[in-house]
Amino acid sequence: MKHRTLAVVTAGLSQPSSTRLLADQLAAATNRALLDHGVDGSFDVIELRDHAHDLANHLLTGFASPHLREAIDKVVEADGLIAVTPIFSASYSGLFKTFFDVVEADLLAGTPVLIAATAGTARHSLALEHTLRPLFAYLRALVVPTAVFAASEDWGSAGGAENRALADRINRAAGELADLIATRDQKPSTDPFDDLTPFEQLLTGN
Repeated sequence: MKHRTLAVVTAGLSQPSSTRLLADQLAAATNRALLDHGVDGSFDVIELRDHAHDLANHLLTGFASPHLREAIDKVVEADGLIAVTPIFSASYSGLFKTFFDVVEADLLAGTPVLIAATAGTARHSLALEHTLRPLFAYLRALVVPTAVFAASEDWGSAGGAENRALADRINRAAGELADLIATRDQKPSTDPFDDLTPFEQLLTGN
């Protein structure tokens, strides 16, 4: 069975948050879709609220803390990305934008991405198309056709997708992401030390 790694970036500010809830449901649906392709997926969840201070320091100093660097590396090395943000004032959150501002240019080029968002009202649903999709197009990522938006009324009391249309959209977007990931080669490592020649081999001249 092939193995692929995915990063799940969630920019919810509260804990728990509907943003994390949507991210978890998208990850679960993607995992099911990958298994249908004979692909075993592992998911790294990056809660941006845990990196808020480090992101501000990075903007001021130009240096990432080890904790933030680990999160960035997980995103740029992943075979696929699920990116979920709350919508504030008809756009992605500042925390979400700041994280992708510090990701080096071109490192997400060609990476399959599923974009999603949450908000208190469905009036913000178009933010996915006029803010998130252009952001990842600029980063040269490969954004799946279906974006997923969830307003407050879409969630049931048990934390499930009460709206059937939302559940169907989650499954459709996850299927599109899985299709892209399953048909692509595994993303090469960006670690410069991965291709070093072993010392013993250098000694023997082989």
